[in-house]
Amino acid sequence: MSEAQGIIDTLINELCRLPGIGRRTAQKLAFFILNMPKADALSIAEAIISVKEKAGFCKSCFNVTESELCAICSDTSRDNTKICVVEEPGNIVVVERSRSFSGLYHVLLGALSPIDGITPDRLKINELLARIKDNAVGEVILATNPNTKGEMTAQYIAGILRPLDIVVTRIAYGLPMGGDIEFADEVTLGKSIEGRRPL
Repeated sequence: MSEAQGIIDTLINELCRLPGIGRRTAQKLAFFILNMPKADALSIAEAIISVKEKAGFCKSCFNVTESELCAICSDTSRDNTKICVVEEPGNIVVVERSRSFSGLYHVLLGALSPIDGITPDRLKINELLARIKDNAVGEVILATNPNTKGEMTAQYIAGILRPLDIVVTRIAYGLPMGGDIEFADEVTLGKSIEGRRPL
């Protein structure tokens, strides 16, 4: 094996460590990086180094931040009686874009998946409980993903929060705006009917 091939193989192996990247995708990315202008490739490397050196997790909600507290936790105009629980920091961006929530967030940094070894102690559930007990939280909105892992996580957290004197809600599922009932799958339509509300 040539020295150049060894370098490429090392890059492929490192890219394979990223979630959702298989060997074939890693090979495509490695050769794409090889063909990029040097300045573009180095800017990607610098961005990775910068993230590792400067970014971290908010000590309160575990959102991504460069400070001790993220911008949302630092914002005194937010409603601190409501906490929206999400799986990943990227979920906060989506909820914020909807402009429908003005409370605080709590990031679990994953979802329950016993088969993958992700048990409750691997998530930020104890930290959520501490926040609820230390603050005047009145409602916790469980906004985990509407899949098996997200549902399992939401049910588990709801069970823990049930004895506390707070409202626990789950985001509704349903048909997208502008969608056609004719093209909806049975599960989505069923959840839409279950989550109906008065007009």
